[in-house]
Amino acid sequence: MPTRRTVLKGLALAAAASVVPLPAFAEPDYVPPLRQMRGMWIASVVNINWPSKPGLSAEQQKAEYLAWLDLAVSRKLNSVFVQIRPTADAFWPSPYEPWSQYLTGVQGQDPGYDPLGFAVEETHKRGLTFHAWFNPYRVSMQADPSKLHPSHPGRQHPEWILPFGGKLYYNPGIPEVRKFCQDAMLDALTRYDIDGLHFDDYFYPTNTTAFDDAATFATYGAGFPDLATWRRNNVDLMVSEMQQRVREAKPEVAWGISPSGIWRNKASDPLGSETNGGQSYDNLHADTRGWVKKGWLDYIAPQLYWYIGQPPADYSKLVPWWSNVADGTGTMLWIGQAAYKAGDPAQAPQWQDPAELSKHLTLNRSHPQIGGDIWYNANDLRADRIGSISTAVRDHYQRPALPPLLPRLADGEKPHRPVIAHVRRVQGGVELHLVATGRHEPFLFAIFRSADETDAFDDARHLVAVIPGDRLVRWTDAEGKKGDHYYAVAVDRVSRTSRPSRGRQVR
Repeated sequence: MPTRRTVLKGLALAAAASVVPLPAFAEPDYVPPLRQMRGMWIASVVNINWPSKPGLSAEQQKAEYLAWLDLAVSRKLNSVFVQIRPTADAFWPSPYEPWSQYLTGVQGQDPGYDPLGFAVEETHKRGLTFHAWFNPYRVSMQADPSKLHPSHPGRQHPEWILPFGGKLYYNPGIPEVRKFCQDAMLDALTRYDIDGLHFDDYFYPTNTTAFDDAATFATYGAGFPDLATWRRNNVDLMVSEMQQRVREAKPEVAWGISPSGIWRNKASDPLGSETNGGQSYDNLHADTRGWVKKGWLDYIAPQLYWYIGQPPADYSKLVPWWSNVADGTGTMLWIGQAAYKAGDPAQAPQWQDPAELSKHLTLNRSHPQIGGDIWYNANDLRADRIGSISTAVRDHYQRPALPPLLPRLADGEKPHRPVIAHVRRVQGGVELHLVATGRHEPFLFAIFRSADETDAFDDARHLVAVIPGDRLVRWTDAEGKKGDHYYAVAVDRVSRTSRPSRGRQVR
């Protein structure tokens, strides 16, 4: 198992390779940001990404996960969003719900190790942040309760679950269910060193009475004008209560949701977007715009899985709409990008253009409210079918980037200023010896290089590497040369930065 020091060797090469000229089309006055979300979703439900199939040995599962981290580093990402509760089950030894069937093929069967503990530790070794991804209500991808493990809460409390569309769901309208789901997810938050707690886009599965919660509405719906308003309030309670409980348990953890990309169409609501697609407010009872405006989330990551100019839902119209929603709220805005559509022969001709996704990120630059992107899904970042991912990386990730810093944490205690103890020319570049100071070991070091002395540390113009932190770190810059000036900044787990070290010039 690699240590943080051995991982650094590989990261040094990747970091050195990341310093390339801006592409010809890039705006000449564009200043790359110091912080930017660069994430990817690693899905476990039905073994979409990890593990690739049920029943792999613990060692095979570990090797697959490490390969996903290698991919994240090679694509110059800084965060992973890993699905650890796909169907009211667990990728850790949970006292609430059984082991996930996607690990062993049998729900409730111990995989022989702690996948979540392993994943968090290895992710941090590579200097990446780990966001634990949960599906709040889905119980099973099939509709027969008898196929759930005997200890499953859905078997112990059959009144808690409802069938719909060939699947099983927890009933969001039962207060005990809502609290139980929160407890099950917060168990992972309190026991593991995760950086974020993340919901996907699934809430109520339909806006019809085919999801038969009429009896629950009769019991708990007094005072609400209709079923839809009551359902929406149930989801609002889940979201607002999760914010409160996350802040109480671990205030440094980021809490957010990646909803479907359309809140409401303008035809339904003058506040809606110029679109004509499925509305989360109505279809899923998810008031995504309201959550942002009420300050219930640290970030929102709408899934804008449409191409620029797409008639029902145009990416270029949804980006300014969401930017306007987030503006001034303190809620960070990241965009969910449809890597899975690029190069898929079943998709529209626009998705066969290797530059489509790169164009999305170019468009994002004109909206300062947007703080980065999350890519779905990991398989497609690896496949890079028509070079669309490598094109976007080449065009937009020329410089490294630190993970985002939540505005509410910005005024906290900052790391101590590090020291560059030594800088020297060696075969293969310039070697730096970095020394942490203070009681706490930094999570990352940000390395800046300039031809002359500089005080520009608030953006990434001179940022050449972001590497895992430690007390003592040696790092080699393959692009370094005589006369260069180097500076180091210590970065903590929430992305607060120290004052820069004193500069050292290569003699």
